[in-house]
Amino acid sequence: MPKETLATEDHLYVQVAEGLEKMISEDVLKIGDKLPSVRVLSDEYGISMGTAFQAYYHLEGKGLIESRPKSGYYVRFNQRRFRELPKMVQPDILSHEVSVKEMIASIYSDIVSANEKVINFALAVPDISLLPAAKINKSVMHVIRKNKDHCISYEHTQGNPELRKQIAKLAFNWGGKIQAEEIVVTSGCLEAMTLCLRAVTQPGDTVAVESPNYFGVYQAIESMGLKVVELSSSPVSGLDLESLQQAIKKFTIKACVVVPNFNNPLGGCMPDEKKKELVALITKHNIPLIEDDIYGELYFGKKRPRTCKYYDTKGLVMHCSSLSKSLAPGYRIGWTIPGKFTEQVKQIKRINNISSPTLTQAAMAHYLQHGRYEYHLKNIRKALYTQCLRYLQAIIDYFPEDTKVSRPAGGFVLWVQLNKKINTFKLRVEAMKHHISVVPGKIFSANCNYNNCIRISFGKPWDKDADYGLLMLGKIIKKMSSG
Repeated sequence: MPKETLATEDHLYVQVAEGLEKMISEDVLKIGDKLPSVRVLSDEYGISMGTAFQAYYHLEGKGLIESRPKSGYYVRFNQRRFRELPKMVQPDILSHEVSVKEMIASIYSDIVSANEKVINFALAVPDISLLPAAKINKSVMHVIRKNKDHCISYEHTQGNPELRKQIAKLAFNWGGKIQAEEIVVTSGCLEAMTLCLRAVTQPGDTVAVESPNYFGVYQAIESMGLKVVELSSSPVSGLDLESLQQAIKKFTIKACVVVPNFNNPLGGCMPDEKKKELVALITKHNIPLIEDDIYGELYFGKKRPRTCKYYDTKGLVMHCSSLSKSLAPGYRIGWTIPGKFTEQVKQIKRINNISSPTLTQAAMAHYLQHGRYEYHLKNIRKALYTQCLRYLQAIIDYFPEDTKVSRPAGGFVLWVQLNKKINTFKLRVEAMKHHISVVPGKIFSANCNYNNCIRISFGKPWDKDADYGLLMLGKIIKKMSSG
């Protein structure tokens, strides 16, 4: 294939590697098959030997092929080996109190553990090696030097004006046409969601939440004295709209909380057409929709999925997001676009903490202006996709055969469903004896579902520690299964 016929968007080696990856996934190239030599690949694609080597190195990094000394490259993995997907759980359509505080408190110190001896599969953030720390540091130093009050004074309640302009520009990625005045900067995405919940509910109200869902959402709901109705969700297509329709018929739903793109922990992504249907449904019933889009930029495909906000015409979608999962977790930069509830959210923010930190807002505004954020996103997406494949392969190789695991198309968490006899709270205790940290599935529900599930983060690059951690975890699970 002559060079000029290859697309120029990506590096040539990526184009070649993707072609080979497709042949592997379609069984044109089978596990154990020998691949063409580097010289033959070079001639066949009309590329240099160096580019051919890069293509093979790229596939080797994903664990799809392996190099055998003095023999060449061979296919080692096919995505058809993926395990069955986790089964959808149909939570009882009940409005009930939330009680997850004690469960979460009992494991939270492990999740955020800085102990270097712990192999941490629990912390849902990208590894610092994947983040542009040096460029962020330069932005911090720049704003301290250039800011007339050295970033010591209070910032505007609504947020740094330049940061809000940059966030408005980011909305172009999902088709949004947002003005800076529509944005309220928050201390992370969870504060954004909490402000939105407070703006549209009163204690005793009922909120619809897809299940399983990030445990911080349940904590926020519990702290406000709200009741919750859990809705079923798919590891492929996200929130089940029929489940929401049933809840609306049965209860007075004051708000709906959804993670449409790469739900944490399930990994499902609602097709854009389903998002449109969801917005039409909540608009028909005048129900505010709190949308957590924190993983939206971390997609593995060619195109960023839309948001629910994109389809909003009445201001009922309260869009929330953050830079915590893609750029700087500790800087706590989040935001909300609350639509018709903007004034209420601003007032609650003012009462809650006056404003978010001045320094980190200014630093992130400068970085988004000058730090090549899109370039960084492109690199972290590639890294996370590669890590996803390696972790999935290890789970297939090391865990019992009846294990079911999600196959997310973005984000960096896997949802693993084990044999029903496995209590994953006990599994967590056993794993910690070996300095391995995982999150039991029970805390992702307010109704004690998912006792045999765990969430595994693949934010940590694949290395011997990750391999050992999953190998040992698999051994513990097999021992518990046979016990």
